[in-house]
Amino acid sequence: MNLEKITLKVCEIAKETAVFIKNEVSKIKSEDIEVKGLHNFVTYVDYTSQEKLIAELSKLLPEAGYIVEEETTKLTSDNLNWIIDPLDGTTNFIHGVPCFSISIALMEKQKIIAGVVYEINLDECFYAWEGGKAFLNEKEIHVSSRKTLNESLLATGFPYYDYKYMRKYIDLFEYFMQYTSGVRRLGSAAVDLAYVACGRFEGFYEYSLNAWDVAAGAFIVQQAGGKVCDFKGGDDYIFGKEMIATNAFVFEEMKEVVGKFFK
Repeated sequence: MNLEKITLKVCEIAKETAVFIKNEVSKIKSEDIEVKGLHNFVTYVDYTSQEKLIAELSKLLPEAGYIVEEETTKLTSDNLNWIIDPLDGTTNFIHGVPCFSISIALMEKQKIIAGVVYEINLDECFYAWEGGKAFLNEKEIHVSSRKTLNESLLATGFPYYDYKYMRKYIDLFEYFMQYTSGVRRLGSAAVDLAYVACGRFEGFYEYSLNAWDVAAGAFIVQQAGGKVCDFKGGDDYIFGKEMIATNAFVFEEMKEVVGKFFK
């Protein structure tokens, strides 16, 4: 299996699908918005984007299954699975806020072997494959070289329905406000991770995440020289619903801080 060739083709598929998404920004109406759960929205754009991605990815690897946000297919495989978020940042999209993306990862057994995050508004395609480097629009990228949290810019997200850790989360947010260069909330975890990979952010943390939010981005961070773990410092960050991702230098410091608040 030629992972480089597959990954580059996935980039093309993401870009083709993004044309449809971008064309729909000005067309979306309130009656087009469905509520999946508390503050959790979906539109025909999410569904159609997913259908387009699955149709093209099926041609690329017919044997692969799918783990997807919009549950239009239940087909999974024991070996290869695509993990897809057809529109990461739906709330941004609905409101016309220009930060949303397509996230696609390829998982073999339980290991991610390729990832693509395409930020639609800036035409930025982040991608990596196992055994290779990480790239942004054909240029190799690396995590930043800042060495302390004090000089770091972090990214996070806010849970929209799972509030059971909210007090701890706010306390941690307050700490990072005081002891870092700042905290940003863009509204797309996939983009947050891509920005860690290319050095725009030094770290990212969030809970109440899903595999399709983070699988591709986390892999790209690692291929760009960064480190990823769950809040306990372990490896359950794809399906474990919580994640820390950083450059190589602030990893231990950030892991220790998050661990203090999420014992």
